[in-house]
Amino acid sequence: MTNIGNIWLWSGFISFVVVAIALDLRGVRRHEDEVVSFQQALWWSLLWIGLALVFCAGLWWWLDVTAGRAIANQKAGEFLTGYVIEESLSFDNLFVFLMIFRSFRLPPVLQREAIVIGVVGAIVLRVIMILIGAWLIVKFHWLLYLFGVFLLITGVRLLVLAEAPPDLENNPVLRWMRRHLRVTSDYRGLHLWVHEAGYRFYTPLFLVVVLIGVTDIVFAVDSIPAIFAITTDPFIVVSSNLFAVLGLRALFFLLAGMAEKFHLLRYGLALVLAFIGVKMLLMDVYKIPIAVSLGVVLTLLLASILASLWANAERSGIRKRASNERTGPHRHDSN
Repeated sequence: MTNIGNIWLWSGFISFVVVAIALDLRGVRRHEDEVVSFQQALWWSLLWIGLALVFCAGLWWWLDVTAGRAIANQKAGEFLTGYVIEESLSFDNLFVFLMIFRSFRLPPVLQREAIVIGVVGAIVLRVIMILIGAWLIVKFHWLLYLFGVFLLITGVRLLVLAEAPPDLENNPVLRWMRRHLRVTSDYRGLHLWVHEAGYRFYTPLFLVVVLIGVTDIVFAVDSIPAIFAITTDPFIVVSSNLFAVLGLRALFFLLAGMAEKFHLLRYGLALVLAFIGVKMLLMDVYKIPIAVSLGVVLTLLLASILASLWANAERSGIRKRASNERTGPHRHDSN
């Protein structure tokens, strides 16, 4: 497998990530009292998706000039497939984020801060996990089979437990923090901790940020092996992962009000994981083409979204008919 990363590609991409995070943090600080609207979230989501596509096109052009058309097509296809997989698997993160915010009654104006800090932590942790994973795969190729079995089992498990909500109260990290940290009873603006009476008190926002980071680590255990089924090129793995992570904040506010409308999406994500697990297990028997993998992933996601919308329409129709039957006009026969 050709590794395309060089000092110029890595330097340019890292610089882009640093600037993007800095601008995001600056925007949060300047508009900390504003609630992100659906329209703003939509435009930001389209911007991040557009940037990922521009990056993919630029990568293809550069490789076409420097390495040839075959390598350009291969690597651009790997990036695009990896990005779609990582972006789709991040939907499950968003459902859990929403549950955490509701559980802690996090004010909308603080949700943006929590996600941005969580994204920064996720970027650092994912890069470390990806580089370690890539090194291990180079040394021990058979680990890909373990990843395949793990993803297949995870997909089946998610398929069975798709409707089961996460048990936040029994989360060991949250229970440890509540036992060992002094926590204020209310939020203190954007502060993660404050000093009172000579002691440091952590705010509920700190607990939320930690839980978001832990959640991303848990989901990274699924998503990072998934992209190794597409490519083992560290640059492609890191860049596709981080583009998906950078768009999480906008995507959350875009989908926060529509979570119930896509309740069947988790079944699609479970099938995606199972498919990728099978792809890994077959890698030395039959290599599924990148275009086929991308098509299967998109088909599963689109089918689950359309099924969600159809189910919602059916439920809405049933409720409307039941309401009409209860409130319909009553005829009184007169003699």
